[in-house]
Amino acid sequence: MSKKRRFIPLLPLRGILVFPYMIIHLDVGREKSISALEEAMVHDRLIMLASQKDAQNDRPEPDDIFRIGTIAEIKQLLKLPGGTIRVLVEGLHRAQILRYTELDPFFQVEIEEFDEIQTKTPEIEALTRTAISQFEQWVKLSKKIPPETLISVVTVEEPGRLSDLIASHLALKIEDKQALLEAVGYKERLEKLCEILGREMEILELEKKINVRVRKQMEKTQKEYYLREQLKAIQKELGEKDDRLAEADEYRQRLKELDIPKEVAEKINKEIERLEKMPPMAAESAVIRTYLDWLLALPWTKETTDRLDIAVAEKILDEDHYGLQKVKERILEYLSVRKLTETMKGPILCLVGPPGVGKTSLARSIARAMERKFVRVSLGGVRDEAEIRGHRRTYVGALPGRIIQGMRTVGSKNPVFLLDEIDKMSADFRGDPSAALLEVLDPEQNNTFSDHYIEVPFDLSRVLWVVTANVMHNIPRPLLDRMEVISIPGYTEEEKVQIAKRYLIPKQTRDHGLSEGQIIFSEGTIQKVIRDYTREAGVRNLERNIAGLCRKAARQIVQEQRTAVKITAQNLHTFLGAPKYRHAQAEKSPQVGVATGLAWTEVGGDVLAAEVSIMKGKGKLTLTGQLGEVMRESAQAGFTYIRTRAKELGIDEEFHEKTDIHIHLPEGAIPKDGPSAGITMATAVASALTGQPVRSDLAMTGEITLRGRVLPVGGIKEKVLAAHRAGIKKVILPQENRRDLEEIPANVKRSLEFIFVEHMDEVLRAALVTDNG
Repeated sequence: MSKKRRFIPLLPLRGILVFPYMIIHLDVGREKSISALEEAMVHDRLIMLASQKDAQNDRPEPDDIFRIGTIAEIKQLLKLPGGTIRVLVEGLHRAQILRYTELDPFFQVEIEEFDEIQTKTPEIEALTRTAISQFEQWVKLSKKIPPETLISVVTVEEPGRLSDLIASHLALKIEDKQALLEAVGYKERLEKLCEILGREMEILELEKKINVRVRKQMEKTQKEYYLREQLKAIQKELGEKDDRLAEADEYRQRLKELDIPKEVAEKINKEIERLEKMPPMAAESAVIRTYLDWLLALPWTKETTDRLDIAVAEKILDEDHYGLQKVKERILEYLSVRKLTETMKGPILCLVGPPGVGKTSLARSIARAMERKFVRVSLGGVRDEAEIRGHRRTYVGALPGRIIQGMRTVGSKNPVFLLDEIDKMSADFRGDPSAALLEVLDPEQNNTFSDHYIEVPFDLSRVLWVVTANVMHNIPRPLLDRMEVISIPGYTEEEKVQIAKRYLIPKQTRDHGLSEGQIIFSEGTIQKVIRDYTREAGVRNLERNIAGLCRKAARQIVQEQRTAVKITAQNLHTFLGAPKYRHAQAEKSPQVGVATGLAWTEVGGDVLAAEVSIMKGKGKLTLTGQLGEVMRESAQAGFTYIRTRAKELGIDEEFHEKTDIHIHLPEGAIPKDGPSAGITMATAVASALTGQPVRSDLAMTGEITLRGRVLPVGGIKEKVLAAHRAGIKKVILPQENRRDLEEIPANVKRSLEFIFVEHMDEVLRAALVTDNG
């Protein structure tokens, strides 16, 4: 291979590369490049073509241009509008740039030309055949080169020229083309060419596989589309409708039959149109169908007609429940107002009371009395705001909240809606459901209740809301502010007897398959069950015990062939076992240091004895009997009051330095707390220190201050009933609790004497037995 040196103009190429034997048109626009062409045309029409390393560079320097390129002859030159020149060049030989002799007005370079000498060896022959074979396969796969071009290429015998021709027809990256250009030796060039052809073949094979797969999928889609169009045409000819159109028409027909607000109707029509345009297999179509079903199923305007006959409503309420006068009066007041005006919004009644007093069943009775539909939702354990307001439709498996679900279930716009156990709700990271309930239970907001799923306002103002809770302090204050609270403290013993006779015994007798005469309860039996086998504010345990008696009676009737079973107070223990509870009784005679107090518990009122013992000591005050902080403070206040009144009571004024006092409340296993036993403990201390006994037929309740004032307390009804049960004759109450006597049954009031006090001195005068009386 001989080498020749010469000086020649340089034309830098952008994004293309010219091989020897290659004829190509080039568009030249840069000033330096045009100057280089003009210089070449003046002399021997020869120009050096070398590619730029970066095609984006508009002003290349010598380091930005590859060192090896091609000497080309300018065959034709044509000036185009805009100053651009189109030039036809033919590649002649490879050459290497040795140095740049001029940089302006064009690149002049000294080059070294590689003159190829064609020599064939068996190895080069083998490489040549491999290259031709691979090029033929590439042409078949790519289909970018016509067959006549392929023939003209493969008939070339010189290996160097063959490899350059093949390389010029391949769509390669500029780096790969430059590598082939720089391969000066035949063997090296052919090996590189075979490697590149092999790689290109793999890429074409992958492209072919992908194209086949895409084509199959397209053919399948086109086939389905064609068949569906044919099916539509056939259905049209037969007078049948497309499933989607039929479904949309069905929804429109349902909408037409319903009386729905304009805003909701527009929303439904919009969703029907979306469903029509959607492909039947689209996943979202199922979501739209479910949404439409919900919107069309809700009672937007459906209402039941209220029964506004006050006498009938009162009769039904009395039939279902004994007592509960306050609740019944409130319902009858609401019905009376509804009879006079149609615009009255539904009240929000909150029934607060211990378990088993009939809160839930009372809500059912309200619905029956008004001839309204009834729906109940339990809020116990609800901690997710979405339970009330629903999930947004973007979530998988989204549904409306419990309020809207309840309205759909009941199918009426004005039901009696019971929200049970509102005090058992809680909150966590998913939101506060009690805050969501504010909109539901606010009369100013609930006419446009917004559920996240439904997305259109729903009117809840016609609903009569009944809310139940066991305790009031667990209900959030903003929620409580929107409700009308009616307390159901529990039943008196007499009320429980009446409930058992009127409701529980007939119900359990019927449920256990017994007739009226097969089980006989003698007088006093139910009272004994209530006193000795139950301790509760409601009647659940009483009903369980009556059910137990019915089961045992049923067994005796079946097993012993008896016609009737009589249950008396004397044989009750044979059915229910030994009594479980004991109610405290009044002391038989007055005693020193023992005062009878009245306490309130969750299961009703009870009698509580406060015992005081005094011993020689250093003034230590001991308190025992599971006392809470409030009762301990009451005892301290009572003790301080006695010290301040020691002289008037005839007690040694230095007693607190010489005497230890021990205050004990028996039944120590039962925790006791609350401000109600202050005057009881102070009376017992005064009795122990003065030696004057406390009346045995007298009980008391009230709180004491350091100066001896008697403060009012709660739970008066339950406490007075407990005193009545225990055989007490006189009850001392704070003066401010006089108004609470209205709640106490008349027969209890008649059998008790009430002493109202404002100061501790009055308590001691009434409670202590003096020598003269």
